[in-house]
Amino acid sequence: MAKDSAIQFKGTTLKIIQTQLRSTDLALLHTALGELTGNSPDFFENELAVLDFSEAVDLPATADWTAIRQLLQASGLHAIATRGLPAALAAAADAAGLPAVGAEALGRVSRPKAADVPTAPPPAPAVAAPPPPEPVPAPHTVILDKPLRSGQRFYAKGSDLIVMAMISAGAEVIADGNIHVYAPLRGRALAGASGDKNARIFTTSLEAELVSVAGLYRTFEAGVPAELARQPATISLREDGDGLRLTVAPLALR
Repeated sequence: MAKDSAIQFKGTTLKIIQTQLRSTDLALLHTALGELTGNSPDFFENELAVLDFSEAVDLPATADWTAIRQLLQASGLHAIATRGLPAALAAAADAAGLPAVGAEALGRVSRPKAADVPTAPPPAPAVAAPPPPEPVPAPHTVILDKPLRSGQRFYAKGSDLIVMAMISAGAEVIADGNIHVYAPLRGRALAGASGDKNARIFTTSLEAELVSVAGLYRTFEAGVPAELARQPATISLREDGDGLRLTVAPLALR
């Protein structure tokens, strides 16, 4: 293709957030998004998202896709596609500008097609073994060593987060990886913000208002249960008969 052609194609790598939704009900989504983001207009910094409904059950026959896109866009998240929808809903979403995509769109490697694999490769001269692959760098970790006051928020994008000071009520910490709080956790903590279901939250003193892992959250409006209040605890996702659920468990430090 000529360099001066009006259209050219180039490979690129884009970060796409896997946004798991269990409902298309606009009111429910608005409430959940407000609890997780505080309705901040720049929470996601104009990032792209695939709306993943693969774990949703009892979805209605219709949905207001334009309104759902506008709701997410109000927090800086731009929906570009869907996956896991029933055929009728997927067709309606496609008509609204949200085409269905496969698992490979979320970074999962698919197996090569049979046609792409040569059945009888020609013999080749012996060559030296390739050098060993470069070691994979350890995940980046951000350390917050100052107290977080009410109304403040700290986001460790693409990282684990270690907090060495108190998180006050009304404050919020967010990380794409794990969150470790070596102090009282009195505000909100959201781990796995980009969809990492293996992320966890650890704290030496659980006094939180809300905890969340990969979008599944639990609030403590009536206070943390007595057996966990002000105690070391860990929060993670566990499999049960109905799928993933958020669990809060004591953390043995001795």
